[in-house]
Amino acid sequence: MPVLTIDNRKVEVEDGATILDAAGKLGIEIPTMCFLKGYEPATSCMICIVQVEGLINFVPACATIAEEGMTVHSSSEEIIHARKAALELLLSDHLGDCLGPCEVTCPAHMNIPLMIRQISTGELRDAIVTVKKDIALPAVLGRICPKPCERACRRADYDQAVSICLLKRYVADVDLQSAQPYSPPCKPGKSKRVAIVGAGPAGLAAAYYLSQEGFGCTIFDDHEKPGGMLQYSVPQKELPRDVLDAEIDTIMKLGVKFQGRTRIGTSLLLEDLQKDFDAVFIAVGQLDDGDISEGLETKANAIVIDSRTYQTSKTGVFAGGDAVRKRKLTVRAVADGKEAAESIGQYLSGKVVTGPTRVFNTRIGKLSADKAKKFVVGHSDSPRINPSQKDGGFTSREAVEESARCLHCDCRKSRSCKLRKYAHDYNAKASRYKSERREFVQFSEHPDIIFEPGKCIDCGLCVQIVARAGEELGLTFVGRGFDVKVAVPFDRSLAKAIRDTNTARKCVEACPTGALAFKQATQSNL
Repeated sequence: MPVLTIDNRKVEVEDGATILDAAGKLGIEIPTMCFLKGYEPATSCMICIVQVEGLINFVPACATIAEEGMTVHSSSEEIIHARKAALELLLSDHLGDCLGPCEVTCPAHMNIPLMIRQISTGELRDAIVTVKKDIALPAVLGRICPKPCERACRRADYDQAVSICLLKRYVADVDLQSAQPYSPPCKPGKSKRVAIVGAGPAGLAAAYYLSQEGFGCTIFDDHEKPGGMLQYSVPQKELPRDVLDAEIDTIMKLGVKFQGRTRIGTSLLLEDLQKDFDAVFIAVGQLDDGDISEGLETKANAIVIDSRTYQTSKTGVFAGGDAVRKRKLTVRAVADGKEAAESIGQYLSGKVVTGPTRVFNTRIGKLSADKAKKFVVGHSDSPRINPSQKDGGFTSREAVEESARCLHCDCRKSRSCKLRKYAHDYNAKASRYKSERREFVQFSEHPDIIFEPGKCIDCGLCVQIVARAGEELGLTFVGRGFDVKVAVPFDRSLAKAIRDTNTARKCVEACPTGALAFKQATQSNL
């Protein structure tokens, strides 16, 4: 039984074991994409490469047999760089959206596609949870948002965008009109308290998310009621005040305190808040001369902040919304409140303040009308639904019909895709290497699964799985050299290539990307 050393740790393994086996025995994670235990290693992705002393070239850990006296390095700077390059080569011709264009464009980065799928299946309680994970005031925004998400909707390349804002409004209205509107779970109360200056959308959103983390929040505002410009500037016909007040009430019920008719800079000074609270979030809207800015760095009547963390020049003081931005956009203010709350939470927990995590994403980009037609296959071909209710909202039937128009642009395996995970871990850049753009193709004739060749890395795991299962037709490699690809032989259908449901499931679970995915999968379970 050979004994080898990996990253200065000795390990003994069975004869015939690989370096990957040995690393696993030590608890050392070596990334793999084209490897599946029990199948022949393909050694094609080159993500599992390691350095063996005495050898000139890197070797794949999944296929290299462990030998007596080997000294292996699995995480040196050279190895990290090489793995990153391998990932960037795989990404160079990867054709797929990790996130839907609508979600990417939404300032709050709400998981819009998941919400829409939940509406289509009648899971409205799950839908409001999805919405409020990122948007604290969805009934408000469903009425007054300028809809940047709809401008990015790929359905618009074919006919008209999905009515995302009305769907969001529908979910929120149903919830508010229910016997028990959704209230998020809150962690046990912490001793740290936050002063929030301004009861507009940014301040309310910050209070909503900080309260869920167990931090006590007090909102100070110079008006009698919370809501800021939503309460005192937006016309009643655009935003009924009963809707606004009901949505604000869901936030205040989390234990948020409100102190109205209090102008910071007059009734109270910023220094007073810093003494009495552990952190301060300034969300006062557009600044006027003499407003709360003492000791803060400002520029052109706006508070200067770190754009990632919302920190100001004063320790423990954060700012967001119109106080830092010239463009008055409610959805952006709500997003600021959510993101600032994350930074404030990090600060109060004694962590390094890094702000919200930036997730990895690749994009297909703009499509021609002809190519957009391929996305519509398998989805509703109905035109955009016009709401029939007098108040401009959807009925339940209309909401379901409109949700069926969504093209599911986001990846069905965005949470389990190894390419995305490792691209994030290794800070890989999808645009580092230029490659010829693949054509978008989607095979959806199979009753259970979808195959998107543009996402395939040609690992061949599915080829091995269907062969072992004894599928009569199966999958194979076609083409030569750089043109080789996984496909169904003789241009037959995917449904005929994989007839067994269990085999189809194994192929989907083994696929390291979203090339093979279940039709009905949602991001909540992948």
